[in-house]
Amino acid sequence: MTEPGAEVLPPVTEPSTRNLIVGAVSRASVSGQETEVAGFLRGWMEAHDFAAHVDASGSVVGVRGSGPLTVVLLGHIDTVPGHIPVWLDDSGVLHGRGSVDAKGSFCTFAAAVSGLPDAALVAATFICVGATEEEVASSKGARHAAAQYCPDLVVIGEPSGWEGITLGYKGRLIVKAEVRKDNFHTAGEGSSAGDDLTEGWFRVRQWAAQASGEGVFGRVQATVQSLSAESDGLEQVARGVFGLRLPPHVSPALARGQVSAALGDLKSLTLDFVGDEVAVRYERDSPLARALRVAIRQHGGTPVFKLKTGTSDMNVVAPHWPVPTLAYGPGDSSLDHTPQERLDLAEYDRAVQVLRAALTRVALKSARTGEC
Repeated sequence: MTEPGAEVLPPVTEPSTRNLIVGAVSRASVSGQETEVAGFLRGWMEAHDFAAHVDASGSVVGVRGSGPLTVVLLGHIDTVPGHIPVWLDDSGVLHGRGSVDAKGSFCTFAAAVSGLPDAALVAATFICVGATEEEVASSKGARHAAAQYCPDLVVIGEPSGWEGITLGYKGRLIVKAEVRKDNFHTAGEGSSAGDDLTEGWFRVRQWAAQASGEGVFGRVQATVQSLSAESDGLEQVARGVFGLRLPPHVSPALARGQVSAALGDLKSLTLDFVGDEVAVRYERDSPLARALRVAIRQHGGTPVFKLKTGTSDMNVVAPHWPVPTLAYGPGDSSLDHTPQERLDLAEYDRAVQVLRAALTRVALKSARTGEC
């Protein structure tokens, strides 16, 4: 059934917003090295009627509007390492690191807000935050933003596809394991440091299977992120890093306690836990989700709700911003972090129009009813 006001609108290409994303992707910004791209984005936003600045975390912030409803659009402008030559092919696909994860999403935010009608800007204040260090455990930009703003609605910038609306992300816990043992001859009795570390990993994997619930989003995912073993002739040392993706029913604190108990009798093994993030899941019928659903249909799409098995800045800000939240952005998330990362700019154009329509709808409804 078509929702009221969901007549299909034709696609529109905006040269200025395409220049925005090409310029952003063309500037390398591995986590911790975002200064150049932040400066470029600040300049673009200032030229498009934003009050823009770079904050103490290095994030770029642009604000438009003056209304009582506050909408924070939090994306990230850092990328993982790995240079991909930036080029636009004949079919209009932009190749380059960050095109999908997640400069494409943040540029969608800035481009959408830059074209909002005056009525929306009177009804609401829109704060676009291009955060630093999302791709590392620090999440520096998001943690800074969480202490600065008190939004009524939040949009997180992550690729969902222009028809996709992401409502949740799994939590995370990183386990750093180390085994130190006196060196011994391999023909003798006993286990090596590597043997003990391997036994520890088998137990972590067994625990993950036992702790898992229903479906992909309910499963505890355990992966080896790194393994090493060495000896100086006197001592053996083996180290491993194990990544855990946690469903809502398994908090980092619960995982920490149960993993410690499962490995407790391996006396040579020491554990360090970092990267705690609690899983989050939001309702699919929030005012923000409804507005996006209508806008997607208006532009010829079929809305699809998604739950992601990774983590994002949604996990970071959720404890601080207990308000309707979702993630949105163009692109195929299966290309994240890969050598094939690329974004069809026709999809980017469509996402800009969808988000602009949704933000306008939310702002005008707030002005009419006094509700989000």
